[in-house]
Amino acid sequence: MTMQHLLSIEDLDRAGIERIVEQAARFAEVSDREIKKVPALRGRMVLNLFYEASTRTRSSFELAAKRLSADVVNFAASGSSVEKGESLKDTVLTLSAHKPDAIVLRTPWAGAAELVSKWCSAAIVNAGDGKREHPTQALLDVYTLRSRLGELDGASIWIIGDVAHSRVARSNIIAFQRMGAKVTVAGPPTLIPRGIEALGCDVRFTLDELPSADVVYTLRMQRERMSETWVPSLREYASWYQVNGKRLSPRQVLMHPGPVNRGVELSGEVVDSPQAVITAQVEAGVVVRMAVLYELLAGASAPSTSPSSGRPEAAGAAIGERQPA
Repeated sequence: MTMQHLLSIEDLDRAGIERIVEQAARFAEVSDREIKKVPALRGRMVLNLFYEASTRTRSSFELAAKRLSADVVNFAASGSSVEKGESLKDTVLTLSAHKPDAIVLRTPWAGAAELVSKWCSAAIVNAGDGKREHPTQALLDVYTLRSRLGELDGASIWIIGDVAHSRVARSNIIAFQRMGAKVTVAGPPTLIPRGIEALGCDVRFTLDELPSADVVYTLRMQRERMSETWVPSLREYASWYQVNGKRLSPRQVLMHPGPVNRGVELSGEVVDSPQAVITAQVEAGVVVRMAVLYELLAGASAPSTSPSSGRPEAAGAAIGERQPA
């Protein structure tokens, strides 16, 4: 089944997640070449429409599209007609006149990506909508963990910190469980949303059982989304919930979506430790987002999957072709 948009990680079943992760692994081979481009999306246009500041997500989507030979247009709300009061819908309709094939959208409004998908014919990729979801982050985290651990079936993954304000947490809870992992969220009661157990995860308010985790995934305290005092102080938060050398064992894998607040959710020693795969997550961002754009824009024209492998054969052909120097 061809994917039209990526609005939520719930749009993908386990087979869909695996297909994108495996495609990303093939694109990773391209990244090691002297010439890193493939012609898979030559002649296509990808529009990055960002209403929030972003370093990792925006740069990796731009690089991913360029490595697939797509034309890229970057649009930031600051310095645009948005500052003059133009609505999201009017901005999208205006930019749609350029006929983009895909729009990568980040906004502070939950559900915005789904609305935009109804306003234009482009494929929409949700690059973060408020506190709701960040599906490509979940995909790159699955890719990173599979590279480190192999299959995730039966793995215990703890997500710690500001779950209430995190779009990453919701997407990752769903994605990790679809891949067979057991997920526990932990943090202060004020930062754990009520009813989050409905997603299938366990909840803890202390780190007493953290040694049982195979993967420790820490979240940033998102003070820019907080309109009131959610914890007494960052110092007190760190004393109870900071992952440091005393709480992290050598066998555990440490993850963080970035940017890291050193000395708050993580101590400097563990950020720089061999257990940390934070840099690998950033590296995975490019190839995973290449795979998502490929799936959306080239998947419809790709030959059918191979009966023996179940993998799209067009991907290999695209990777095998080199861009002229």
